[in-house]
Amino acid sequence: MASPPYLMAPAGAKLNLAASPPDSAVSLANTKPRRRKQTQTRCALNSPTLIQFPKQPYPNPIITEKPPPSSSSSSSSYPPHWNLLQRAAATALDLAQSALLSRERSKPIPKTVDPRHQIAGNYAPVPEQSLRRSLPVSGVIPDCIDGFYLRNGANPLLEPVSGHHLFDGDGMVHAVKISGGEASYSCRFTRTERLVQEKELGCPVFPKAIGELHGHSGIARLMLFYARGLFGLLNHQNGMGVANAGLVYFHDRLLAMSEDDLPYQVRVTVNGDLETVGRYDFDGQLKSAMIAHPKIDPETKELFALSYDVVKKPYLKYFRFSPEGEKSPDVEIPLASPTMMHDFAITENFVVIPDHQVVFKIGDMVLGKSPVSYDKEKISRFGILPKNAEDASGIIWIESPETFCFHLWNAWESPETDEVVVIGSCMTPADSIFNDSDENLSSVLSEIRLNLKTGKSTRRPVIPGSNQMNLEAGMVNRNRLGRKTRFAYLAITEPWPRVSGFAKVDLLTGESKNYFYGGKKYGGEPYFVPRGLDSDGEDDGYILSFVHDEKTWKSELQIINAVNLERAATVKLPSRVPYGFHGTFVNSSDIVNQA
Repeated sequence: MASPPYLMAPAGAKLNLAASPPDSAVSLANTKPRRRKQTQTRCALNSPTLIQFPKQPYPNPIITEKPPPSSSSSSSSYPPHWNLLQRAAATALDLAQSALLSRERSKPIPKTVDPRHQIAGNYAPVPEQSLRRSLPVSGVIPDCIDGFYLRNGANPLLEPVSGHHLFDGDGMVHAVKISGGEASYSCRFTRTERLVQEKELGCPVFPKAIGELHGHSGIARLMLFYARGLFGLLNHQNGMGVANAGLVYFHDRLLAMSEDDLPYQVRVTVNGDLETVGRYDFDGQLKSAMIAHPKIDPETKELFALSYDVVKKPYLKYFRFSPEGEKSPDVEIPLASPTMMHDFAITENFVVIPDHQVVFKIGDMVLGKSPVSYDKEKISRFGILPKNAEDASGIIWIESPETFCFHLWNAWESPETDEVVVIGSCMTPADSIFNDSDENLSSVLSEIRLNLKTGKSTRRPVIPGSNQMNLEAGMVNRNRLGRKTRFAYLAITEPWPRVSGFAKVDLLTGESKNYFYGGKKYGGEPYFVPRGLDSDGEDDGYILSFVHDEKTWKSELQIINAVNLERAATVKLPSRVPYGFHGTFVNSSDIVNQA
C-alpha cells in the first residue's frame, strides 16, 4: 500500500520488512538511511513474515531489507475520497513533517525512545497468527485448566518514523486455548481506531505518547496531527489509545486496556480465535479513559477503576461498576498536578490510591523538556478512600516519602493495628522507564503500612537484603485480592529488562522460592490459575507463562505447579511470542456466556 506523500515514512533501517535470505542480512545498528522519492511502509498485519532470524544464533536480531516497490505517481497514493483542498493540505503537511523529521534526525536519540533498543530482539513485533490447533505438548496439562490464557502486549503495526517507546506499540493479544489436555494458539491485533486508520493510510500518523511527545518537536507533532484532523485527513474523535497493557474479563466481556483511552472489547471465539468488537463505553456510561489495571473484588464481583487526565482538572477520578455493569457517579480526587498512576489497590472496604513523584508537566514541552518527570519537591503519599464513597471528603492521605510503585500487588486491612498494608514493588530511579538514567534500575518488593489513626507510614523490603533481587510483573491469588495473602508470584527481572524466571515469595517470612527458565530462556508475567473452587490452599494452582528461547528463537507456554514449582507441562507454540505485558485466564464456561 503506497503512502500519501504527507505520510511518508523515512527510508532506512526496516524493523518489519519481509525478510530476505540470511546471507543478505544486515545489522540494524549498522543500517544507514537511504533516500527514495517514494517509500512503502510494510506492516505486520496479515503479512507472511515480519522479521526472519537466521538459524544460527546472533547476539542481536538480524534485520533484512528489500527495496519496496515504487509507486507510479504521487497522486495515485491519495485516498480517492480526498478533495482538492485536502490534497493541498496533505502536501503542505507533508513538507512540514519532512522538516520536523529532518530536524529530529540531526540529534541523538535516547535509548528510552530509540526503536533500535525498544523493539529489538524478542521485543520486535510479529504478524498475526490464525488459529493453530493440536499443538505439541510435553508433560500432562492438568485437568483443572480448562479455558483461555490471554496475554496483552505492544506490537507496532507499522515501522516507527522517529522516537518509539516499548509502551507505544499497538495492542496484540496472544491466546492459548486449553481443553481436555490439548492446546491451540492464535494472536491478533486489537483493532483500535488508531490502528485501523494507520493501516488504511499506510503510515504511523497518531503521535506516540512517550516516544514522540518531547519538547518542541512534540508540540509541533501535536499541531500537525490536529491539523490533519481539521482537514479531515484522519479522525481523532474516537480515541487515540493502543489497548496494549491490561486485560480483564468483566460483565461477560474481555476488555483490552491502556490508560489513554476507553477499553476495547475483544471477543474470544469458542474455537480460540480472537476478533475486535470495538471501543466499549459500558452503554454510554463511561465518558473518560480508564487505567489498565482495574480491580475486581472476588467477593462482591464489582469492578473498581481510576481515570486520570494530564491536561485539565479533575486530574483524577474514581468510579466502580456493579457486576451487571452499572457505573457509579465519578468521585473527583483533588490533586495539585496530574500524576502518573498506572496501578492502584483495593482492600475489603477501601481503595488505595498512589500519588507519587512521577508527574506530567505538559508546560515543560515549551521549554524543550519531556512532559513526564520526577518531581523532587513532591512527597509521595497514598490516599485511602472508602469503596462506596460518593465524594472525596472521606479520603485519608498518608505520606510515604521517596516511594514509587509502578505496580501494587495487593493490599488488606489490619484492624488490630489500625493499618492498611500495601504490597508493591518500589522502583528507583522512579522515572527510569521513561527517561534515561545512569543509575541502575532497582525494583524492591516492599511492605508499606499506612496507619489510619496516626497518619504515619512505614516501609520495609519483604525479602532480606542478602537475597534481594528485582521483582516486577506478577500477581497474587485473584480469589484473595484485597484480603491478607501469604504468597505473591513475581517476575525476576534480571538481567534487566529480561525475565529469567519467577519468585514465589512468602510475604510473611520473606522466604523466596525461585523458578528459573534456564539457558537463554526468558519469560514475562507469571499468571496464577487456582486449581478450582475446592482448592486446598492459597497456592493450590498453577503458574502460566510465555517463555522464549533466545538461542533457538522458539516460544512456548510453560505450566508450573505453584505448590512445588515443578513443571507440569510445556506447550510448543507455532510462532514467536514477544515479551509483553499483562494477561488473564478465562474459564471455558465463561467464554460461552460472552456478550
